Amino acid sequence: MRPTCTATTLVDDARVRVARFDFAPGEETGWHRHDFDYVITAVTDCPMRIEEPGGGARQVMVAAGSAYRRDAGVEHNVINDGDLPMSFVEVELK
Repeated sequence: MRPTCTATTLVDDARVRVARFDFAPGEETGWHRHDFDYVITAVTDCPMRIEEPGGGARQVMVAAGSAYRRDAGVEHNVINDGDLPMSFVEVELK
């Protein structure tokens, strides 16, 4: 079991939920499913290990200042796979 990252809610209203996720090296989100479409914007470089249902895993590097989006229904565990702290902001579209 890994330590859990820090999630800080910045906005939560009828239209969006915005949260900042801060990870020390080796910290994880824990398994979760996204109920809404979402966008991630990297605050720092984010070397992530993404664990997926069925036992699969992949390494992803999201550069500081870049963003990506995913559809609702994604299920995974996100881990800081680097040697430095990493942070990103997640915007869920309700």
